[in-house]
Amino acid sequence: MITFAAKILNPDYMRKFNTTALLILLTTFSVFAEKRRILFIGNSYTGVNDLPNTVKNLALSFGDTLEIDSNTPGGYTFNMQSTDATTLSKIKAGNWDYVVLQAQSQEPAFSPAQVESDTYPYAKKLCDSIRAYNNCAEILFYMTWGRKNGDASNCAAYPPICTYAGMQQRLRESYLEMADSNNATCVPAGVAWKNLRAAFPLIELYQTDESHPSANGTYLVACTFYSSIYHKPSDNAGYVLSGVSAADALNLQSIASHTVLDSLENWQQSGSIPYSDFSFVQNANQVTFTNTAKRSTQYEWNFGDGSALNTTTNPAHTYLSAGQYFVTLKAYTSCKSSSHKDTVDITNIPNGLNETNVSGIKAYLQDQTFIVNHAQSGDQLDIISLAGQRVYHTRLTQGQNQYNLTLLPGSYIYRITRDQRRVSSGNIIMK
Repeated sequence: MITFAAKILNPDYMRKFNTTALLILLTTFSVFAEKRRILFIGNSYTGVNDLPNTVKNLALSFGDTLEIDSNTPGGYTFNMQSTDATTLSKIKAGNWDYVVLQAQSQEPAFSPAQVESDTYPYAKKLCDSIRAYNNCAEILFYMTWGRKNGDASNCAAYPPICTYAGMQQRLRESYLEMADSNNATCVPAGVAWKNLRAAFPLIELYQTDESHPSANGTYLVACTFYSSIYHKPSDNAGYVLSGVSAADALNLQSIASHTVLDSLENWQQSGSIPYSDFSFVQNANQVTFTNTAKRSTQYEWNFGDGSALNTTTNPAHTYLSAGQYFVTLKAYTSCKSSSHKDTVDITNIPNGLNETNVSGIKAYLQDQTFIVNHAQSGDQLDIISLAGQRVYHTRLTQGQNQYNLTLLPGSYIYRITRDQRRVSSGNIIMK
């Protein structure tokens, strides 16, 4: 049995494509080879239990590398950070892939009017400083959590924060607003905290002050950061923070992963981190892919069968043999990338594959006959083994050409040339 897939090569198009492909290749290399660097700007909620190094070690356990730095003076507000010499110096150092902004734990929970005047302007000031020195940096607003039993010290002045639930709601609203108004991403640590409290109330997230994170709390936040940055679950991580039990770690990882990944667009829709995803429709061995990536400008498809990478937005692909294939879409900008993988199961390879090409040639199989339609007189057909040996050669005539091929089982390449230029080529599989 013979099967083949045709691919048309227009010479003018190929010259243009080669230049474009080279530029894409160089851009892809620079994007995926970059070292991820992250700067944490916050206070004790970031400094306690060393959240930056916890995120770094968690990433390392998955084979991902983070270079970190931080400035986390206790009690610092965004106003204080916006004029702090150390903070500004670290921002100006540049070349950050991510910069984390964490406000003083109470300030975003106050009344909307107070947050509007006392917090938002300084969040914007910090964002402007970051972008002035870090063109590709993604700003991550680190949503914190409500105090265990609400903010007693400010309860009388603003009753909505008298309870944990009320304080948490205000923090959520304010952090999402800051992310949206500053074209940034939100890391939903506070939402993960709320979900963990509901699902596993016996896991203690707080220190005795009912405010700062315990080891469990810091590890939950670190897992939330990992999923937010890498778009991957933190389940079964090889690193667990000291003081967190193995059993609790699994639950913390799961809650963090689901909080981020089940509602990713809630947290990242205002930022610029690419999001990769796709769907597909399969007809036997022919698969049409629909790209649903977001915040991306370029794409790279790997169909998992050893064929060339595809850089079109919504490609179609023909598989030449049965099997399970892992398809990967890399979606990226000039700054960052994201990948999504899915499987395609090919169980049925039809006897003939046909494909019409831009030169007008149509090559296909009918029973065991190799047919070429719409050729021009003088076109040449060559069939070559994978070892490079030409096993068949003929000149085509105007119109339809039919050939019964007697070849040993294996893979071959067919090539049709016109005036020494290739106009159609593909694979032939003899079974």
